[in-house]
Amino acid sequence: MGALSITGKSMGSTSLVLQAGTVTKTIPVSVKSRNLLSYGPASDNGLTATVNSDGSLHITGTASKQWAGVAWTFPCPVQGNVTLRTPTSITGLSVNVKFLDAKGNLLGSQLVSGKSAAVPANTVSLRFEILSSEATPTLKNGDIRAQLESGDTAHDWMKPDNTSLRRGWGAVN
Repeated sequence: MGALSITGKSMGSTSLVLQAGTVTKTIPVSVKSRNLLSYGPASDNGLTATVNSDGSLHITGTASKQWAGVAWTFPCPVQGNVTLRTPTSITGLSVNVKFLDAKGNLLGSQLVSGKSAAVPANTVSLRFEILSSEATPTLKNGDIRAQLESGDTAHDWMKPDNTSLRRGWGAVN
């Protein structure tokens, strides 16, 4: 038996019309984002993140110290290779993803922007972090578009499916 694979070009709802002879069937289809990140409004360690209307993050404030900032933890949606990139970023802020086991312990090393990595075995959740990389943090006011996607190839940025995650918390390494 064959397989059917369909890739949507933009997020949203649509329908698929199948016809075999005189029988026609319409099937509702939801096209999900290729961006696997989940985030939402958060404030901690001197930084505040709000979600822009296009789904990007607006970051303001001055981090309380180096390697402090905001972070979101959410269930790991995939296995295999993933790629993280930030087509828009803010100088002095580091964007990374960490792989966590069921107890919240770090598995492997963090994934930084512009890199690909295999999701380690036993990964249960991901932690998306935006941290100050400056020894003496300075005021930030700008937008970040970050994308985590399956595979080794980066595509155009898409808004994540979940931009209302309210589990932001301060991240200090």
